[in-house]
Amino acid sequence: MDAASPFPRFTGTAEVSVRPARPDDATAVARVQVVTWRTAYRDVLPIAVLDDWDEAAAEESWRTAVAAPPTPGHGVLVALEHDQVVGFAAYGPAELADGELPDPAGPTTEIAILLVEPRWGRRGHGSRLLAAVADLARATGAARLSAWLPEPDRVSARFFESAGWAPQGRARTLDTGGEPLREVHWHAMLTDELSDDAQEDR
Repeated sequence: MDAASPFPRFTGTAEVSVRPARPDDATAVARVQVVTWRTAYRDVLPIAVLDDWDEAAAEESWRTAVAAPPTPGHGVLVALEHDQVVGFAAYGPAELADGELPDPAGPTTEIAILLVEPRWGRRGHGSRLLAAVADLARATGAARLSAWLPEPDRVSARFFESAGWAPQGRARTLDTGGEPLREVHWHAMLTDELSDDAQEDR
């Protein structure tokens, strides 16, 4: 085990691993995003979002997110299999809603997106990404993880539930330019022992 690794429990093997994204991963991250959305999220996301995808803009957005994160608490991780990017996760400090008070337990780290390309699913990549984000969040003093999941996305809901997460009781509706998208807020306390073996991997 590499003592300098930021993921002491998830350094991986020669075949599979998780590491911080590099700027030259932006093309692969954007590819995983659009392939996953168009294959696994066709019935979840508005068709206009999928059909009007701007590949160049997405790639540049991910390159900026990796090279110049808005705060030190923001980051992007990639899951690798045989050195190929097969999934990724982006995270950062959660923003408080209007009128919302800080959680007395401590800060929250929000997972903005966690995707594994469908053809690489059920190999533990999603679980490794989730566990790596949890490790990094704990290291910064976060007390909780959170994520907004599209309400129709039962696959993601089962994945997070099997990892010890639960709905927090909040919901929001996003204006997508077409059919509104309702999202549900999920969370997990980092003081609890979260499962590293999510049963529904992506």
